[in-house]
Formats: sequence, C-alpha cells, structure tokens
Amino acid sequence: MTLQDEVGTYCPYCGEPITLLVDLSAGDQHYIEDCEVCCRPMAVSVTIDSDGSASVTLRDENSPG
Repeated sequence: MTLQDEVGTYCPYCGEPITLLVDLSAGDQHYIEDCEVCCRPMAVSVTIDSDGSASVTLRDENSPG
C-alpha cells in the first residue's frame, strides 16, 4: 500500500495545471498551500475515499467553506 499519491488538478487563481503530493495516511485534511505556478495561497481539502484514493478540492483562500 502506498502512503502518498500525486493528484493532478488546476489552480483556482491562474488555471494552470498543478500536481499535489497527498499523504494518504493522514486521513481527511484541510490546509493552505501556495500554487507552484503563481504562488498564490490555495485552500486544499483532501478526502480519502473508501478505496483509499484521494479526492482533492481547491479553492481560492477567500472563498467561503
């Protein structure tokens, strides 16, 4: 079983494709990470599905919820 997963997604600010490295052993997570392209802070929400895969949602730092 792998404890990390690479997840491809898009920055909510600049729209560029980015890759996030997700720690699957940490369970559901919420944190701030800077975009590797435009360096703006993104709110990252990670949900670990029942099959062990990660679902990632990104939003700009000022979006609600």
